[in-house]
Amino acid sequence: QVQLVESGGGLVQAGGSLRLACAASGSIFGIRTMAWYRQAPGKQRESVAIITSDGTIDYLNSVKGRFTISRDGAKNTVYLQMISLKPEDTAVYYCAATVRGIMYWGQGTQVTVSS
Repeated sequence: QVQLVESGGGLVQAGGSLRLACAASGSIFGIRTMAWYRQAPGKQRESVAIITSDGTIDYLNSVKGRFTISRDGAKNTVYLQMISLKPEDTAVYYCAATVRGIMYWGQGTQVTVSS
């Protein structure tokens, strides 16, 4: 079992910044990928950013240049730095980790961007 705990969400004005953190614990040996997803009301969950164990990174097109995913291996934590936030970034953001073919999810953290 892998436990993921997100933090750092909140309310911010358009153009502002937030940094999300996701701390992993439990059977974390062999984590292949960690990622951030988001789900806005009435919409499907979408992948925002992903980082693999070899450091490969990919982003949703609409957040490229504004969001940065990073990982602190010593702390088993992955971060999502978000700048130039837009109202359309408003969503519940979820952390996910893939370990031996199983995907684990955090509980989610709300990000609200006001116009």
